[in-house]
Amino acid sequence: MVPSLRADYNKSFTKEAYENFLKDIDSFHPGAIEFRLAETPIFVPKTFTNKLIGACESIVDIITRPDFKELTARAIPDNVKVPKENEYTDCIAFDFGICENENGELEPQLIEMQGFPTLFAYEVLLDDVFAKHFPLPEGYSSYIGGYTRETYLQLLKDVIVGDYKPEEVILLELFPHQQKTRVDFYCTQDYLKIKPVCLTELTQEGQDLFYINNGVKTQIKRIYNRIIFDDLHQQSEEVQEKGKLLFENLDVEWVPHPSWFYRISKYTLPFIDNAYVPQTTFLSDVKETPADLENYVLKPLFSFAGQGVVIDVTQEDIEAIKDPENWILQRKVKYADVIVTPDIPAKAEIRIFYFWKKGEARPIPANNLARLSKGKMIGVRYNKDKEWVGGSFCLFEQ
Repeated sequence: MVPSLRADYNKSFTKEAYENFLKDIDSFHPGAIEFRLAETPIFVPKTFTNKLIGACESIVDIITRPDFKELTARAIPDNVKVPKENEYTDCIAFDFGICENENGELEPQLIEMQGFPTLFAYEVLLDDVFAKHFPLPEGYSSYIGGYTRETYLQLLKDVIVGDYKPEEVILLELFPHQQKTRVDFYCTQDYLKIKPVCLTELTQEGQDLFYINNGVKTQIKRIYNRIIFDDLHQQSEEVQEKGKLLFENLDVEWVPHPSWFYRISKYTLPFIDNAYVPQTTFLSDVKETPADLENYVLKPLFSFAGQGVVIDVTQEDIEAIKDPENWILQRKVKYADVIVTPDIPAKAEIRIFYFWKKGEARPIPANNLARLSKGKMIGVRYNKDKEWVGGSFCLFEQ
């Protein structure tokens, strides 16, 4: 995206440096990174950053509306309603594709967003280790909104741990040591001193929750929630039965509360009117099927990791859907072949991390991740046997 920087980086790149980088980052938590790491960051000029943040802020305007909860009341399925929802989400992740408009200009287009955590801690490690092995330009940083590595880590602590002792806060997941994102759990423990804990390890006494911390029964005051209920509902009957405690009136705080996973999601897209947000409609509100269905994508509201998405939509696909209120029809965007690599160019998505500190009027941007792809869809599962693809990060012009 910054041609001179891209040319310099590609010219200086060596496979030896890349292999050394992979060995170094794996040494922190051996075997914990199961996804492919891209050979390059994305260099983002100020003009594009301004478009990204401007789009995010326009969406934040909607999320901070007094009637946002009313607007998204139907977003939360009845079987996953958790007590004690707070008035704001602690975090938001905005996913943008780097796209090409009708004039051939690069612009961001929102793909999805989630009121749910992502690789907030791992990206600190990635930035640190990458900088040890590759020449990165001065005047560029992965941190945004005025944040630095130190102030970003303090922000994570403020938002996730809050006023509690680290041992009173847990990162809650289903079988965390088996998850593909587990490296982020370990980095969270490194930086914030809170432990990843499996749902099956919890014990309940009345409204209180406990876990065993270094052999000591410890009360849980705050849950940094990484459980996606779609995943919970696919577990064994025994695990699902254990999961029922999450829906009780527990004496805990949630970070973020599970309801925000649904409120700030694909469900919110039809309410947004912005040049950098593709036209999106609830399928139940589509009165007449577009004649150019090839220019649309069909997405289920309640799924994750790209599951259930129909890329090449047909009239038969639409007619086969029995619950159109739980689907959206979204206009396709044209990903740009924007990242020059040694063979074919790569497409890219940028995820902007927003955090909402207690007492603040609005959430703020602080960090990012990126994904490079040469496949039909963005994501590691669609880019097997390719190079210069996978997980990465952006360096923003300061």
